[in-house]
Amino acid sequence: MKEPVAGTLVYIMGPSGSGKDSLIEYARRSVNRTYAQTWNAAVNTRQGLRPVFFARRYITRPAGTGGERHYSLTREAFQLRKSRGEFSLSWESHGLCYGIGDDIDACLTAGAVVVVNGSREYLPEALKLYPELVPVLISARPEVLRERLEKRGREKQTDIDERLAGAGMKLPEISGFVRVDNSGSLAEAGRFFLGLFHRLRYMPAIETKK
Repeated sequence: MKEPVAGTLVYIMGPSGSGKDSLIEYARRSVNRTYAQTWNAAVNTRQGLRPVFFARRYITRPAGTGGERHYSLTREAFQLRKSRGEFSLSWESHGLCYGIGDDIDACLTAGAVVVVNGSREYLPEALKLYPELVPVLISARPEVLRERLEKRGREKQTDIDERLAGAGMKLPEISGFVRVDNSGSLAEAGRFFLGLFHRLRYMPAIETKK
């Protein structure tokens, strides 16, 4: 478990096709547009606001293959970074390695709201490291998930069926669990999603133990 921090870690997760990446990017653009200084702690402190930091994942997937903005690494480079302790969170899923850089800890210590693109399977481990994290599940109706997966054309039909089969996996009941239905328009879910960040920016920072 990490040392108590002043900031808040927002852990976003959801099945393939839920629109998680699109929703995170929508929020990032909206937050950056609304608050010109999203990661200037001094400026935000004077305004009585907490800065927002959107962490970019390291993935063993080539850049430019669609989906989220990410840092592309070979598996060898990923494992080297991991062995050096450069990831605060890391996991494997569907044959790929995912990592969140250790720079999020400095942001959390400074009192920021830190947004990470996580994994449902990795949530129990993430909770061990950051017990105070805010879990956010992005979901969509099964027929919407299938339509989106087929439209993006990245998986074979068997892979799509496998992903849909795992879409309803049960997650631990945690206090403060936030659920966002993204079956409709991105703007509709985005307004609800942004409301969470607006509230967290005004929340008092968690006092760290002396």
